[in-house]
Amino acid sequence: MSVTFAPELGEAVEAAAAAAGLSLSEWMAQAAEAKMRADGQARIFEEAERKRRSEGLGKFLDEWEAEHGAFTEEEMARARRRRELAEAQAREAEEQE
Repeated sequence: MSVTFAPELGEAVEAAAAAAGLSLSEWMAQAAEAKMRADGQARIFEEAERKRRSEGLGKFLDEWEAEHGAFTEEEMARARRRRELAEAQAREAEEQE
């Protein structure tokens, strides 16, 4: 990804990142996330984050199964129950907010 700014904005962003003790990339990522949340677009960011994590987990599980063998039906059922419980708890927490 490449981003272009007016020179004065670029200088201000670099100064702000340095003052915060962050790399330019870290500062820009935080600023973009804050802007999305402020604009009510947090769901877009959260969905992208969820997708990235899910893909990472899928890759990890594929590698684990390649080394240790496929998960049993019992293990898969236990994992589904845990996921369903976690999802229910997350919904309850959202409703209480």
